[in-house]
Amino acid sequence: MLTDGFHDIPSGKVAMVVTYLEMRAQQVRGVPLPDGLTFQEMSPDVASYRTLYRRVGDDWLWYGRNLLPDADLATILDDPDTRYFTFMKDGVPEALLELDFRQEGECELAYFGLTSNLIGTGAGAYLMDRAVEHAFAAPITRLHVHTCTIDSQQALPFYRRSGFTPIMQKIEVAEDPRIYHGYDRALAPHVPIIEPKGDPKA
Repeated sequence: MLTDGFHDIPSGKVAMVVTYLEMRAQQVRGVPLPDGLTFQEMSPDVASYRTLYRRVGDDWLWYGRNLLPDADLATILDDPDTRYFTFMKDGVPEALLELDFRQEGECELAYFGLTSNLIGTGAGAYLMDRAVEHAFAAPITRLHVHTCTIDSQQALPFYRRSGFTPIMQKIEVAEDPRIYHGYDRALAPHVPIIEPKGDPKA
């Protein structure tokens, strides 16, 4: 249990306040599909998933799926209780929506994001409407998602506008992927890099 006050974060790490949210009944906003986009389900293989995951998430230091071995990621992608959707624009996928139904009676909005090409176009609200519809078309009582303070500052208010209610917060500390996992150091300038003492690989 964390006590009140300040707590040191080890150098070379990133610290995040993670907010967990849930939706107990379907809520959609009826947002139109922006021109030039096609919403479609996809069945990504490991390589195409990793490419899209990096295009959507690198600016926010998404790292979880990139640290999985190919075989473990393939197991998730091939699971019949996970579904994947995107926007296609000029033949190129420009969004990642991942719905995880592996917990009975629930759906996790596991990944949700747009490439920089679509941010600010209204595509996110349309994508969320489709996420909610597909989730509650299954026999669930709860759709849940989490976001954190290294994500876009728009993420938490967006989820709340979409009908999610915050229910819990946690602190997560993780290796900075720009130091330990080969991410470009120019990524996520809103998150400072605190250089570790000594060799970060040691």
